[in-house]
Amino acid sequence: MSARTFTTSDFDFALPPELIAQHPAPERSGSRLLDGSGEALVDRAFRNLPTLLRAGDLLVFNDTQVVKARLFGEKPSGGKLELLIERVLPDGSVAAHMKVSKKPPPGTVLRMAGGFTAELLGRWPDAQGPLFHLRLSGDAYELMAAHGHVPLPPYITHGDTAEDAARYQTVFARNPGAVAAPTAALHFDEALLAEIDTRGVQRAAVTLHVGAGTFQPVKTETLAEHVMHRERYHVPPETVQAIADCRARSGRVVAVGTTSVRTLESWAASGEPSGDTGIFITPGFEFKVVHALITNFHLPRSTLMMLVSAFAGYDRIMALYCHAIAQRYRFFSYGDAMWLARE
Repeated sequence: MSARTFTTSDFDFALPPELIAQHPAPERSGSRLLDGSGEALVDRAFRNLPTLLRAGDLLVFNDTQVVKARLFGEKPSGGKLELLIERVLPDGSVAAHMKVSKKPPPGTVLRMAGGFTAELLGRWPDAQGPLFHLRLSGDAYELMAAHGHVPLPPYITHGDTAEDAARYQTVFARNPGAVAAPTAALHFDEALLAEIDTRGVQRAAVTLHVGAGTFQPVKTETLAEHVMHRERYHVPPETVQAIADCRARSGRVVAVGTTSVRTLESWAASGEPSGDTGIFITPGFEFKVVHALITNFHLPRSTLMMLVSAFAGYDRIMALYCHAIAQRYRFFSYGDAMWLARE
């Protein structure tokens, strides 16, 4: 349990901008892996991950699929706008972020690139909500697939390409709904998964549809004042059983990515296998499910820096980040990864 009171500034660090990866490694498993689980820090290649796993361990992946959620269009006046569809709602309408010089009033019909329209219904989830509620003139998933762009993170400076469409997606993505990739899982390719299987390591999946809020820096200095964004999650019955089996054989539950951690710990805290989670994991949090974590390097002052510090220990994480910067690791979504054990 953490006795120290942390502020947002504690999770800040200076990152040379050239270490922000703009493109993926030539091969998915060709990235680097910083092993922070022992006394000494060890620089490894990601393809050597199986040597850190043990027979009986359970790897839990997030099988969400990134949708081409970025759409361009214009107001009736001709003013340009950009939509980022955060989620498709049960009735087929959408909740979206909107970039536009002057917000249009409800009832406005927007002309979208690709020849379809989007009617602005109001705000979401309520009249003061942070997102815009819109109804598209066709099936939202079909329109995004046909006319949308890969929603690359704000720190990736190029427009989306065919490479991004292939590589900003995991090889096992199957449930569409994310506007950001579960980036730790981008390092896995079929050959690596096959080797993991041969070592007697089990695999299971959860779904958390990653929202754009994952990139938002924490703006309050007091952690308790931060309002966490909410994301949809699902833990299927076969994964619940796989975790029970793993515990029974004294294996480790290894979360692939912070989204898997948030899903598993939300389920453990609520008892609900599906729902919306706004779980905010900070130092002092008591983990109930996850023993080890594979994760990329995160943004300064972000909720994910707080999560990994809660998991592996604040001093440990800051030492790992200092080492990674000194050794020129690549950072963020297309960057390298860390292997962490629970404090």
